[in-house]
Amino acid sequence: MRPLYCFLLLIVGFIIASCAKQSSNFSGLAERIEKKRNLRVVCFANIITPIVGEMPANLGERINTVGAGKLAVKLYNPDELVGAMEILDVVSEGKVDAGFGAAGFWAGNIPSSPIFSSIPFGPNANEYLAWFYEGNGMKLYQEMYDSHGFNVKVLLAGMIPPETSGWFTKEINSLDDLEGLKMRFFGFGGEVMKQFGVAVRLLPPGEIYPALEKGVIDATEYAMPSIDEGLGFHKIAKYNYFPGWHQQATTFELIINKDVWNSLSESQQAILEQAGRANLVYGIAKGDGSQGPAMKRMAERGVEQRTWPPQVVEAFKKTWEELAAQKAEDDPFFKKVWEDLQQFRAEYKEWGDRAYIY
Repeated sequence: MRPLYCFLLLIVGFIIASCAKQSSNFSGLAERIEKKRNLRVVCFANIITPIVGEMPANLGERINTVGAGKLAVKLYNPDELVGAMEILDVVSEGKVDAGFGAAGFWAGNIPSSPIFSSIPFGPNANEYLAWFYEGNGMKLYQEMYDSHGFNVKVLLAGMIPPETSGWFTKEINSLDDLEGLKMRFFGFGGEVMKQFGVAVRLLPPGEIYPALEKGVIDATEYAMPSIDEGLGFHKIAKYNYFPGWHQQATTFELIINKDVWNSLSESQQAILEQAGRANLVYGIAKGDGSQGPAMKRMAERGVEQRTWPPQVVEAFKKTWEELAAQKAEDDPFFKKVWEDLQQFRAEYKEWGDRAYIY
């Protein structure tokens, strides 16, 4: 019995040691998973800016509330750590953990990027979200950053409804009146305006009013009346034109350094994802809900809120379609995304044309 007894003791000792090791491993895993992470997030607009600044502020508050004990973020305004136009580069390089902005700002690095933030003549918010989440939108969005060598994980983290299409210091009666204007314009809409002789510049929010005030630009588009009101455009430009043909819906993104993203636990990642989705609702509701009163205030301040004649809108549309066709020839990635989006929209049209009253 003695050899058997020794053997049993050996087995018991092995089991105890294994359990202790497993316990240590589980303890280490639990410690890693539950360890609170603090992320620095740089924003493209000052967080006091109506809606576009409130969205990252709301996102940060939601993350900090839900992530209590697990995850926290600290927001930085433009130029506190980096400039607004530097966000993609510094996040990709790991100099900051994450950034809140819009893909269209990175057109200098990725010419096709505006397709993921706003597209002339639609889709609108419903259809755009459907493509992102039920179509291939998010897959292609991530592929864009990966294929262009940026080390970031992208999440949708905000959306606003249609914008206005420009504040002008003089009345625009025809397309000929656009010739020679210097104008701040965003995304693919700016490329359309160039075809009508407009000298287009893309400026971050904080630089627009000073440029307008100093005459560096003659006109600007930026966002919706309640947002533009906060930036003071009405003090200089008294003609505001509708509709926002160039941005029927605009998305905002949270980009996270991919190494940082991969180091987060699944629950921390889920907090970021779900906070971003909740912020989409916040942006759309806040955007649509605050425009009526803002437009009334603008009228009381002497702003003339004009609607483009149908022939002008049609000219913008025709020009955009020609530009999109040319981009598809010149840029293989744009072609891939554009064809996917057009296929999705063709299928959606059967529903969209029948389901909605307007």
